[in-house]
Amino acid sequence: MSAGALMVQGTASHVGKSVLVTGLCRLYAQAGVRVAPFKAQNMALNSYVTPEGGEIGRAQAVQAEAAMVTPHVDMNPILLKPTRDHVSQVVIHGRPVREMAAGSYWETGLAEAWAAVEASYGRLRASYDLVLIEGAGSPAEMNLRARDLANMRVAKLAHAPVLLVGDIERGGIFASLLGTLDLLPEDERRLIAALVVNKFRGDGRLFDPGVRYLAERSGVPVAGVIPWAEIEIPSEDSLSLAQDGGALPAEVEVAVVRHPHIANFTDLDALRRTPGVRVRFTVRADEIAAADAVVLPGTKNTVEDLAALHRQGLAKAVLAARQRGAAVVGLCGGLQMLGETLEDPEGLEGGRPGSHAGLGLLPLRTRYLQGKTTHQAVGRIAAGGPGWEGLAISGYEVHSGESSLTPGSRAFAMVERRSGETVRVADGAFVDRSLFGTYFHGIFDVPAFRRAFLDEIRVRKGLRRLMDDEVAQGDLGARVFDALAEHLRRHLDLKLLERITGIAL
Repeated sequence: MSAGALMVQGTASHVGKSVLVTGLCRLYAQAGVRVAPFKAQNMALNSYVTPEGGEIGRAQAVQAEAAMVTPHVDMNPILLKPTRDHVSQVVIHGRPVREMAAGSYWETGLAEAWAAVEASYGRLRASYDLVLIEGAGSPAEMNLRARDLANMRVAKLAHAPVLLVGDIERGGIFASLLGTLDLLPEDERRLIAALVVNKFRGDGRLFDPGVRYLAERSGVPVAGVIPWAEIEIPSEDSLSLAQDGGALPAEVEVAVVRHPHIANFTDLDALRRTPGVRVRFTVRADEIAAADAVVLPGTKNTVEDLAALHRQGLAKAVLAARQRGAAVVGLCGGLQMLGETLEDPEGLEGGRPGSHAGLGLLPLRTRYLQGKTTHQAVGRIAAGGPGWEGLAISGYEVHSGESSLTPGSRAFAMVERRSGETVRVADGAFVDRSLFGTYFHGIFDVPAFRRAFLDEIRVRKGLRRLMDDEVAQGDLGARVFDALAEHLRRHLDLKLLERITGIAL
């Protein structure tokens, strides 16, 4: 008989929970199982907009794609989006309900949040054969256990067996796995059905004694030792950004300004996967000034991060890059920063009411209003001439503030559909192919636009245009999900998983 749910928890953040759930979603979907991802509460600035216009964590949208189902707000009923120190926007069932300080949320918001979690899980369980649940951080954060909505409380709600994952690359794998088990009360410890050792490098046979020790010392079987693999899935939090860049030269260097409140940095993942492109998330002025392209990405606090841009000397570096002929692109909050002014009379962005000067590179002005724009969107590029103008693009919008072009200026794109409805709305601003901005998140995921953007840089540098197979490597899609599923198939104990879930793979 099927358990109906399987949960993945970790010994810490960034041990591979999201990737493991993504791969399992694909593995079970390939077996013909109707499977859905679920994360009760997520704190992340990488978000995604569902077809119904609700906002969820980007990781759950990717997991839904791997499971070959449509993303839905029930897959991530609570999303906390930090706006400034100790304050987050609380998003429940895809809609922002309020901004709250951490203390207030824990004191007054938990009952409402838990009711949303119970409702969402109940609907998913009734609609799918298997719900794959992702935890958050660690279940053994002893100072947080009383208010932890994402780990063992969810496992108990779902009667879900738990895979406990540790990251061997960090070191201390025995202490992290066994220590986590030791800190759990007995009723929760019994829910741990298997251990998983993740991100192993080298000859796996050398860890065979470690597998035996973990199983004997804990009394819990080891479901697998998963080798590190070059299979990139969008990251959930900014811990991964420290791994970007590298020392080797690349044909095209892209510098992405690493805002203090950076959001939706997965917008750059497709560029990172494209051969010959190096993407650096940076706060170094020299890297920005020397890059072939500079991207100002999204941010959850545009006004504060614009001030930081000036304070760190990065605003001058962006202007210097433009003067040198580098491409400068603004995405969402970055678009707003590149404009002329940001009007925030109520202090909605960072609590600093007033008018703030942008970098002045794009001919548009932004005004912040109550409310938030969240849509899946489809449109066409409206400027740029042959190879650009008329190019179909798609993605999603999630932003505060409304931007308007100064008279006589050109929009970057024309939005034709929002959340399934026909519209005609100007998007962004366009100066030339090396200077533009847009509210379309995911625009570099569109292969034709990614090619047009990179070829513009490559031709200017005297390089050949991209080949079709090189462009295709930037796509996420079935190829990556299938490769991840096959990797797990080779290194997980599928018979043990069948005994745990009651579902054959």
